[in-house]
Order: sequence, then C-alpha cells, then structure tokens
Amino acid sequence: MARTVWVTGGSRGIGAACVRAFAAAGDRVAFTYRRSADRAAALAAETGALAVRADCVDEAATRAAYAEIESRLGAPDTLVCNAGIAEQKLFQDITDADWLRLLDVNLLGAVRAIRASLPGMLHRKRGSIVTVSSIWGQSGASCESHYAASKAALIGLTKSLALELGPSGIRVNCVAPGVIDTEMNAAHSIDTLRELAEQTPLGRLGTAEEVADSIVYLCSDKASFVTGQVLGATGGF
Repeated sequence: MARTVWVTGGSRGIGAACVRAFAAAGDRVAFTYRRSADRAAALAAETGALAVRADCVDEAATRAAYAEIESRLGAPDTLVCNAGIAEQKLFQDITDADWLRLLDVNLLGAVRAIRASLPGMLHRKRGSIVTVSSIWGQSGASCESHYAASKAALIGLTKSLALELGPSGIRVNCVAPGVIDTEMNAAHSIDTLRELAEQTPLGRLGTAEEVADSIVYLCSDKASFVTGQVLGATGGF
C-alpha cells in the first residue's frame, strides 16, 4: 500500500536521495526545502514529488507545509527528519548564536516536523518516523562540538519517542551516517576526505543513495518490529 512520505530538507544530498527512493517505491512523496528552489523544482519534475518551501526553524511555516501536504497527498504516515546544517569551528570560537542556530535547525527542526505530524499518526495509530543523526553524534567530533551535540540530541529524542509512541503503533528510529559524499562534507579538504575514507573499513566514502536505502528500510514493513534503534550507515567507521 502506497504511503504518504514527508522528507524535510529534501532538495539535495541525502534528502533528495530519499525523495527519489520513496518515489521509486511507489509512495506519494512530499519534501520541504528552504532555499534551493531550482533544485527543488527539478527534483519535483523528475520524481513527481510535491515540493513545499518551508524553513524548519519557523513553526508556522512547518505547520503550513504539513497542511499543504495533507490537503494534496493525504496525511503523512512516514516522516523523515533530514533537514540539517553543519559548521566547523574551534570550541572556544563557537558563539551562543552558533550553538542556538545549530540546535534550532538540527534538533528543533525535527521537533517541529514531528509535532506537526503526530496528531494524525496518533489518530490513525500508525506511523514511522526516522531522524537523521550522524556518526559524530555518537563518537563526537573535533572542531564540530555544536554539530555533534545537536546530532547526539536527535538520538536521545529518537529513543525517548520510541518509548512514548510505541503503544500507539508509531515507530521511531534513527540513521547515523558516516562520512558521506555530499555537499555538506565538501567543506573538508581533499586530503581530509581521503584520510576519512582510509579510516573507513570499507575504504571509501558512502553515498547519499546508500543512506536513503537504510532510511527506506526503517520505514518499511520489513522493519515492522524495529523501533528505538540507531542504524549506522558508516561503512564501519
């Protein structure tokens, strides 16, 4: 049975790969994005997905996006909280504004999307939510402490909601990607990326498509007894 899927931060990278994967599976797919209008339009034309412009730090915009998705595709029963940003700074150079910005997007952005989606899922007593954390949320990251902390918080949110929502038939899981060949990691030098690939047991960077496959699995009936888990798409890193 086709699902209605909402992917946040869906215009590029892992989000766009998720949109393509869910669309290929025959699902009704919507994605939200903040500023990549040209990419969003191209992805919508390619996949038939619904593109909705909404900033995840804006509560009203998030709720309006949910309402548009619901009116055009039906209430989402699958939510992928993928929107996120990263930044590299020494700890002593990270300002309060930097901390608040990373947490607002990476943690509270997911909270807002879940909060908008949850009433419908609770009413239907079914649903699947996947958050996108990071290996750095598990291992920590030098010069990215605010990013790592925000991603660790997503893991805590995932595990807590899995306990709270399980009795209502709603599964909540997390994917923690390793070093993935996306624009977010383009800030690293070629030498750094090469070193990270060498530190990965499989000897290479991952692809957005490989992470998307893990997310699609967690949302599928094949994972119907899986909740509260963190799946590391890391190549063994």
